[in-house]
Amino acid sequence: MMESIEKRLDRVRKLLCDQDFLTGKGLSNEVNFRIFPYEAKDEMAVRHFTEKILSDTSLPCRIIHRNLYSVFLEICEEIGILDAIPEMEAEDGSKYLLSQIHETVGDNDFVARIDYPDHSPGDVILLTGVGEVFPFMRIHALLEALQPRFTGIPILVFYPGEYDGHHVKLFGKLTPNDYYRAFSII
Repeated sequence: MMESIEKRLDRVRKLLCDQDFLTGKGLSNEVNFRIFPYEAKDEMAVRHFTEKILSDTSLPCRIIHRNLYSVFLEICEEIGILDAIPEMEAEDGSKYLLSQIHETVGDNDFVARIDYPDHSPGDVILLTGVGEVFPFMRIHALLEALQPRFTGIPILVFYPGEYDGHHVKLFGKLTPNDYYRAFSII
């Protein structure tokens, strides 16, 4: 039986205090990306936890939080397509809308929004909103795009689905995608 979401989130908080995690010690030149898989039914508990740690001044790290759905909306607003999305979907269908958005908004657009100017030791990038932004962004592709930009900064992804160390499977139902560079936080 899997531990309760509360106990698992407590382990995430301990991880955020672990100097080995913060410095990437012991990773044998692997990227310091961690995926915290959870069941979609636990979304509200994860959101509550996220709110708590973002305001926790006792943590020995600075958390840079990026909700990927909010990032997506900001990108769409900036390029002037946000208001047109509902009409485009109604007129041309979801499949067409998705193809147009994939042509317009790419992983590098997300990377640019996730990046920040003053990377410092002790920073942790926390990515949320993975389920909300689907199907406009896929986490395995985004993590590949983030690798060159954040070599010394740990990235922690809250992932509503399954991760077995080799594949991510959103909501535990969709077709798995290969991603083997991250470490799972069980």
